[in-house]
Amino acid sequence: MSTITESVDVAVPVSTAYNQWTQFETFPRFMEGVEEIRQLDATHTHWVTKIGGVTREFDAKITEQIPDERVAWHSEGKPDHGGVVTFHRLDEKTTRVTAQMEIDPEGFAENVADKVGILNHRVKGDMKRFKEFIEERGGRETGAWRGEVDASPQAPPPPQPPPSMY
Repeated sequence: MSTITESVDVAVPVSTAYNQWTQFETFPRFMEGVEEIRQLDATHTHWVTKIGGVTREFDAKITEQIPDERVAWHSEGKPDHGGVVTFHRLDEKTTRVTAQMEIDPEGFAENVADKVGILNHRVKGDMKRFKEFIEERGGRETGAWRGEVDASPQAPPPPQPPPSMY
């Protein structure tokens, strides 16, 4: 399992950077190798990627989402990967976006790409293209989802007393 961490400072307010990042279906516009993402529901996405001529499809689950702070996810099935993107206000018009991912490369080509640093290079390029994408739009996001996904384990409801016989 490899850990990749990359940051980029974008010249937009934190809410704008966060709002754009929640528009998963726009990722192919700035992420190399991402062909398509479909939002299935509030916490599930379906991805189609093509890397080194190999097309893969997988689902991912949003495990935590806090407006203007963070979005975390984990793949469901293979390839195994997960991570978190955090948003840090530097000033009123500047945000640091940090992506931290854990990736378990699958297959010979992906393992070689990981060993020679291609995956790190790709994530760095994706972050740079995100910066260009949002800044070239004049800081106007393509949409926003301000909902929250709680990562804490949900406690089962308390047991209910048996129905009264009277």
